[in-house]
Amino acid sequence: MPDSSFPNATLAERLRQPGLVVAPGVFDMVSLRLADSFGFDALYMTGFGTVASHLGLPDAGIATYTDMVQRVRAMASMARAPLIADGDTGYGGLLNVAHTIRGYDAAGAAAIQLEDQEFPKKCGHTPGRRVVPMADMVRKIKVACEARTRSDFLIIARTDARTSLGLDEALRRADAYAEAGADVLFVESPESVAEMEKIGRSTHLPLVANMVEGGRTPVLSQQELEALGYRIAIFPVTALLAATHAMRQAYAQVRKHGSSTGVPVPLMPFSELTTLMGFEEVWDFDRRHAETP
Repeated sequence: MPDSSFPNATLAERLRQPGLVVAPGVFDMVSLRLADSFGFDALYMTGFGTVASHLGLPDAGIATYTDMVQRVRAMASMARAPLIADGDTGYGGLLNVAHTIRGYDAAGAAAIQLEDQEFPKKCGHTPGRRVVPMADMVRKIKVACEARTRSDFLIIARTDARTSLGLDEALRRADAYAEAGADVLFVESPESVAEMEKIGRSTHLPLVANMVEGGRTPVLSQQELEALGYRIAIFPVTALLAATHAMRQAYAQVRKHGSSTGVPVPLMPFSELTTLMGFEEVWDFDRRHAETP
């Protein structure tokens, strides 16, 4: 597997280096271990995927802080790459935001993403999203910056205003969130390359591009994103879409024929799966501590 070009770098350190930070979405511990084996500079704990895999529910404000911080802790403790974690709206008012920041920080996340949607929030590439007044989100960002205990724990401020209020309002909010102390800006759901270019010219802070296959935003190449001024590209559902499609075909084959023989998708060799999940360490432990007759 390829190694990261910036081994052991924090996300803050990596963002001071040139080039796009590519962060694939991870949604459970298998996807976390697999993605981390490729040496990415960062991983993205997708709210959509984590809520789906952990609770079997839509990303619509149903998951609680407790649900999510437990996932953050499990993933961050195992990952070698920095983990960017979805923090939704902060799970409540200003006191909740402070509690969320301290919890994600202590759980080992490298960054938290906070958004300006009304509660209950919705996935950023689905309809019906509404945003809170800009001043309310500014206060959340100020509280978030005050609550963190590590200077390299980054606050990513996301605005969902583009879909309901237009791009100019989204950019106005991004400016205000930068002024409030956000480290990274995330203008969700631009609908054309021209809009992405305008966003890229709008700020000196690092920008997040959300690459959702089948979503509202064009999915661009690494070179195109870099040319537009983006510093982080997240791919929240790419692996989840691929895995779910493959599982559907596998389950359909077993249901139709009563056997896995002839499954129409490639299967990872069982030996590779046991290696990925750490069985070799277990077997080595057993050998070293085997009882002697």
